[in-house]
Amino acid sequence: MENRAIPPLETLDVDAAWTAFERRDRAADGRFVVAVKTTGIYCRPSCAARRPRREHVAFYADGASAGAAGFRACRRCLPDAVARDRRAVAEAIAMIEVAEEMPALSDLAERVGYAPHHFHRLFRRATGVTPAAYARACRAARTTEALSHDMSITRALYEAGYAGPSRFYADSEQRLGMAPGQWRRGGDGVPIDWAVVPTPLGPLLLAATPRGLARIAFEADDTALIAAFPAAAIRAATGETLHRLAHAVAEVDLADPQLPEAARRTAFEEAVSCRWLALAMKA
Repeated sequence: MENRAIPPLETLDVDAAWTAFERRDRAADGRFVVAVKTTGIYCRPSCAARRPRREHVAFYADGASAGAAGFRACRRCLPDAVARDRRAVAEAIAMIEVAEEMPALSDLAERVGYAPHHFHRLFRRATGVTPAAYARACRAARTTEALSHDMSITRALYEAGYAGPSRFYADSEQRLGMAPGQWRRGGDGVPIDWAVVPTPLGPLLLAATPRGLARIAFEADDTALIAAFPAAAIRAATGETLHRLAHAVAEVDLADPQLPEAARRTAFEEAVSCRWLALAMKA
């Protein structure tokens, strides 16, 4: 193990890499691998194995570089599977986004070559939400798009991918923050409290009603909110509502940084929406 042909990665922030390794940060998987000199193996940053001393660790750009330096892949965390896992999640996201109806987990998993339960865990680990939750976020986006185009509510629900009215009206309580008819009429008297919360992905606007979130979007101010709901009673959030909105955002993890930016934002919005609902139910 002394004459390694490939030197460790020099352009990496070694302190940040070590911190990610110490924390078993899954977001760092695929960005580099961790080679342990005393064992001769390389791992994902998130590997569950016991941490070696820092002086016994080197960081490489990928498994190929570590392998060329004489290290072998860890059989516990399978670091060389990271790229395949990421491709599978990205492929599933693309399928969900174009599907007219919510795809079954078994169908998604089969298409990308994984067992359903394993892929469910993999998708959630990479995005912060389940495949079903991601699909619901896409359907919610189609719903608001359809309602914005002056379609009848019946046509809008089918355009959004709902099989019938019952599920649509049940979802509208949370997804629209108001009845669909009120949404179509620009918020028609609905009280909306809004705030812009900073996130690593940019400023996130959240607009809450007594029923749910009327709007969640990466926007820096309330301009689009006012345009969407000219008949609503819009005000800046204060007190407990502001605290809950900020709390909902603070508790959400970021998706894999190497997934498409649009997908990361969709997943983040959905995770915040789910967290807001959970907090509202406790209030």
